[in-house]
Amino acid sequence: MTPREAFAAIALVAVACDGTLDRQEAHALREQLEGRHPYRQASEEEMGNLFDGLLQRLRSDGWQQLLAQSLAALNGPQQETALAMAAQLVHSDRVVQPHERELLAAMAEQLVIGAERAQQILEVIEILHRDSLAA
Repeated sequence: MTPREAFAAIALVAVACDGTLDRQEAHALREQLEGRHPYRQASEEEMGNLFDGLLQRLRSDGWQQLLAQSLAALNGPQQETALAMAAQLVHSDRVVQPHERELLAAMAEQLVIGAERAQQILEVIEILHRDSLAA
């Protein structure tokens, strides 16, 4: 698996770990990737082919195995960014489900950056999404 495939796979796993991919999640996934190199230069067809292959792997291997394979293909800084992106995506619908928390915990355990750094990243994303002005 290439880093390009791995990073996109982590985004996919973040939005589809519950077995569904709704319109809001698909839009959030696209937003997260389209401004990043190398995805911003990719055509619609290239992106479609990339995600067709990743969806096939997700269905056949499950999100846990796809996540493990993806993380192994990324270096430390890439893993940090992937964790932050995954956390951002699971918060995109404002409700973090138990299976999404399980995904983030599994991801944090497998990172080479260490548990403390992973926890910092997750806390910052949670703070970012906190509705602190709500009554």
